[in-house]
Amino acid sequence: MAKRGKRYQESIKLIDKTALYDVEAGLKLVVDTAKAKFDETIEAHVKLGVDSRHADQQVRGAIVLPHGTGKTKRVLVFAKGEKVREAEAAGADFVGAEDMIEKIQKENWFDFDVIVATPDMMGLVGRLGRVLGPKGLMPNPKSGTVTFDVEKAINEIKAGKVEYRLDKTNIIHVSIGKASFGAEKLNENFNVLMEAIVKAKPAAAKGQYLRSVAVTSTMGPGIKMNPTKIMG
Repeated sequence: MAKRGKRYQESIKLIDKTALYDVEAGLKLVVDTAKAKFDETIEAHVKLGVDSRHADQQVRGAIVLPHGTGKTKRVLVFAKGEKVREAEAAGADFVGAEDMIEKIQKENWFDFDVIVATPDMMGLVGRLGRVLGPKGLMPNPKSGTVTFDVEKAINEIKAGKVEYRLDKTNIIHVSIGKASFGAEKLNENFNVLMEAIVKAKPAAAKGQYLRSVAVTSTMGPGIKMNPTKIMG
């Protein structure tokens, strides 16, 4: 096992590994333990009592965090005609159609964070399913990235829209901001995320829905929160 750095060793001393922290205390602690020389990203990791192998137990959606994520996302839009001009005016970083498909396929180009596509372009974008799917980049109506209202989609993404979805181990991983935000802003972002996840509880889910909740900074240790004290 790799030896942890001095900063990590200092941070771990601040945490009671046996404790389940309240939200406010947990987020204050995650800021206090973010000791790297750069502005660390803060992530929430939520394990749910569902089975992602079943279609009726999927948990997926998108929300705009009140304070954003601290990162400006690069948006690629697949559109044609008037929607190209609309996308450019709204601040899309890249706009195109077949030319962008070719660039991704031939150059292995992925200098973007989110794809927005108008519904009439999805037949074209579908050709990239094998490369976009595994990277979590495929546009999806549930996340608001397949839409004719490209202006709204781009504005929300630039404002701090994040997508949440289950991985194969039934855990959701979402960035909720930067250490420099401070505990109060992180708290507001975290609560908006958790409210959305709780509302998205599938009817087929049985037993305890929020199994475990933890927050961590890029280089810091994980901090466990008390799932019973989180809304819902």
